[in-house]
Amino acid sequence: MVRLRRTLALLLVALAAVVGTVGALSLVDGQRRLSVGTIKVGVSPFHRGALDLYVPLVDWGARFGGVRLPARLAVEVRSVDRDAAQRVARGRTVDVRQVRGEAADAIASYLRFLLALSLVAGCALGGLVALAVRGHSGIVGPRVRTGLAVAAGTTLATVALVALLLPPRGRIADPVYYAHGPDLPRALDALQSLRRSRQALDQELNGQLVGLARLVVAPGEHPALNGRPRLVVASDLHNNVLALPALQRAARGLPLVFAGDVTDRGTPLESALVRRIAHLGRPTVVVGGNHDSDSLLKDLAGAGAVVLTQFGRLHADGSHGPVVVRVGGLRMAGYTDPFLRRAGQRYEDRFRQGLTIAAQEDFRRWVATVEEHVDVIVVHEPEVAAAVLRDRRRGPPSRPLVILDGHTHRPFLEADPNLLELNGGTIGAGGTGNLADERTALGLAVLTYRLLPTPLPLAVDQVSIDPGTGSSSARRTRVDRALRGRAG
Repeated sequence: MVRLRRTLALLLVALAAVVGTVGALSLVDGQRRLSVGTIKVGVSPFHRGALDLYVPLVDWGARFGGVRLPARLAVEVRSVDRDAAQRVARGRTVDVRQVRGEAADAIASYLRFLLALSLVAGCALGGLVALAVRGHSGIVGPRVRTGLAVAAGTTLATVALVALLLPPRGRIADPVYYAHGPDLPRALDALQSLRRSRQALDQELNGQLVGLARLVVAPGEHPALNGRPRLVVASDLHNNVLALPALQRAARGLPLVFAGDVTDRGTPLESALVRRIAHLGRPTVVVGGNHDSDSLLKDLAGAGAVVLTQFGRLHADGSHGPVVVRVGGLRMAGYTDPFLRRAGQRYEDRFRQGLTIAAQEDFRRWVATVEEHVDVIVVHEPEVAAAVLRDRRRGPPSRPLVILDGHTHRPFLEADPNLLELNGGTIGAGGTGNLADERTALGLAVLTYRLLPTPLPLAVDQVSIDPGTGSSSARRTRVDRALRGRAG
């Protein structure tokens, strides 16, 4: 029993040393002056390891990997030197290599200070606890010397671990762009003005420091995206009307392609709740999913949505128009989920696992009739399109083909020669019933493309929105080179 008490006391001392060290990490930040402005550097423990570059002026930032400690090393641009901004405004340049060196030195200086302070804090808190639990006056506890040694050793080990794992390692690339506000990331708009260059970060850091909020991290020779047409891809709302304002903000002025499961059963009550989705895009394109119904699709068509089926564009009276329609300059066709619910069957679930193979064959035959006449095919369930996707990956189409799908509630992107498959995730966070059980992010995607000389997808922004805080993140992936067979 005496040994157990002493062991527990020493564990308490070690825990206090760790708490002191980590507490110093999270409580202390520092401002550093550069020749072109001021940055603030800080550490936020207990996050996935990342390097954050944040610009409060425009409320967006870029998050990079490379930090192996479960903490974020955050760098904020706090102020910009007026003289430096005026030099850039007059067309002069700033020595970006020098600024990067200054920034690296400033971060290294902060980390050295932070590690020293953490060492003191850990030893101090651990030492105080060692004194508190020391053995005296008949109380059984460890000797003070032993307690202090444990506190010092634990602190040294923790600080050494932080020093090894906190500094970013490897190539700084592939950022996730994010914003703290309730809107979709302003980064998505800012990203449209980005131009990739051979010097990557060196070429764009100048603009970042003067408040232009431009950051490029991957080299390349891709065409610029500024002014290119875009469309928004979403699916799987599942009656979560609380997500519609976010979808509306994303789709403002853009075509919205909704790849199924607007509702849970497709009943008239649900239809009344979600029919305003028909007015969110310019236009809104809808393909029925297995949680939608025939009556819902007619209601959406009557409300102004472009409802696509394998038989043609659906009208409110149940008749059909052309199979291929123009949306945002692209030729588009859609395929209703084979398990679409029916009002005449009381909106019962029609999914049967054994019918999937037959559904794949039906879809394959339909694609063969429209493939040469379309740029985009919309289908709800990836499994229905699986056979066609396998075929086209083995034998690429003669021209770029985009397949937009949903159903899985997980974002997905795969670019192969002349074939792009894109799933935006679930804009309804899995639906209203899911919100009480688990925290699923709202997801959508923005596809940027060109129309001339031939239609070609250029980039995909995959957007994730926290349904609780409204904070957003977006990752941009260039796909044009992969679609060309990586030939450049």
